[in-house]
Amino acid sequence: MRAEAQRTGQQATDPALYPCHISHVRTAGPRRAFTYRSYLWLVDLDRPPAIPRLWRPLAGFRVKDHLGRADAPSIRSNVDGYLADHGIDLDGGRVLMLASAATFGYVFNPLSVFWCFDAEGAIVAVLAEVHNTYHQRHVYLLHPDQSGRASARKDFYVSPFLPMRGTYRMRLPEPGPSLRLDVTLVIDGSPLLAASVRGKRRPITLGRLAAYSIRFPLVPARVSLLIRWQGIRLLARRVPLTPRPKEN
Repeated sequence: MRAEAQRTGQQATDPALYPCHISHVRTAGPRRAFTYRSYLWLVDLDRPPAIPRLWRPLAGFRVKDHLGRADAPSIRSNVDGYLADHGIDLDGGRVLMLASAATFGYVFNPLSVFWCFDAEGAIVAVLAEVHNTYHQRHVYLLHPDQSGRASARKDFYVSPFLPMRGTYRMRLPEPGPSLRLDVTLVIDGSPLLAASVRGKRRPITLGRLAAYSIRFPLVPARVSLLIRWQGIRLLARRVPLTPRPKEN
């Protein structure tokens, strides 16, 4: 695998791993909080990680798992297509993706983030791609400020325990030595749900990939099961349900 390197005026774009803590806090009706440990990949979509064949079951990045067409030639082409539909041309600038990799053919990314740069290295847009447990996805097109802060009206059904309204307040700065992401759902001026990701950048080695695969076994499946388990606990506490819109 490629060693990490610094480029003038840019952060390293070689693939990296971020072992991290992911926290969810529900601040109202009823209050709930949980944290789990995982790891995420940061990859330059023009320079994907060179994973040896025997190790590929532990980490794969498939076109069908992100954004547009499953038959597109690459994830990058799907990103460019989405941006073009919204009048944005990166002019060959890089795209960094933060996501879980498919493990043994399965992946579940509650949130994947794409930092989109122009040819001069400036962030033009950030795509926050959300997946729910109904095998659906939605992309929020964001234009963050210099600190990575942005907001978006909620218009995608994520959970039956959350209303279909409100505003997401996000802080999604480009990852560096540390990873610090925050997403808060605000309804009627008050936060209802807050999620955060905290991690430290680590270079990719086969030894580290093997260690994380043992330390965090079957990460995508674990995350999906954990979300469902939390849903069962909320259901047991008789939290009101929001029906899934028919158009979704």
